Amino acid sequence: MLFQLALFAIALLANTFSALAGGGAGLIQFPALIFLGLPFPVALATHKIASVALGLGATLRHGRDNRLTLGFAAFMLVFGVPGVLLGSRLAVVMPQRAGEIGLGLLTLGLGFYSLISPGLGQQFQPRHRGRAGMLVGGLGLFLIGVVNGGLASGTGLFVTLLLVRWFGFDYQRAVAYTLVMVGLFWNAVGALALGWMTEVQWHWLPALLAGSLLGGYLGAHLAIDRGNRLVKRAYEVVTIAVGVSLLVF
Repeated sequence: MLFQLALFAIALLANTFSALAGGGAGLIQFPALIFLGLPFPVALATHKIASVALGLGATLRHGRDNRLTLGFAAFMLVFGVPGVLLGSRLAVVMPQRAGEIGLGLLTLGLGFYSLISPGLGQQFQPRHRGRAGMLVGGLGLFLIGVVNGGLASGTGLFVTLLLVRWFGFDYQRAVAYTLVMVGLFWNAVGALALGWMTEVQWHWLPALLAGSLLGGYLGAHLAIDRGNRLVKRAYEVVTIAVGVSLLVF
């Protein structure tokens, strides 16, 4: 019982911050699963399945605010899901440490870029909605999907900044799309693919799912209630922390 409570607390903390910042649940949850004794691929598959509950919890809260449009959500699925499937296939053969170092450097760059751009993501100013702009953005989503399928930490943060910087979303709206489309749908696809190719620690999942679901709802509520400025600050803290953790650990 104490072990299950510890798993619940880990998932609650990780997913509350992730839902507030638009990604980064793997900063706490995924390394904790490895520390508790799971091999990398088993920890990755277990984490992916638990992260689906993060997307569900956030969807329950963001769905009440009608921030998402069906067309753009479908666009994120069409370009992102094939990347997730490819990344999941590569996850069992790729050199993980090299990928983590590269991802850590890029994630640090995201955090510092947002930090030195005070007006970034504070207003909703749609852009790049023509055919060429959507194609470039879709390619970006596909590449992030590949990383999402193969690694556990921080890829939702890339989607959040892509939506803010390229498509002109404010942070609140970008986080809503990231949590619903990446947290729920991309992670569900990745979880199914990894679960098919490797083992899952099934008896840890009830506590992880419960913590992820509640954390996703709480983080989404804070993001909506406190506004873009808090979300931006949370994004910067989480991206820098994720980047450092990937490089150091």
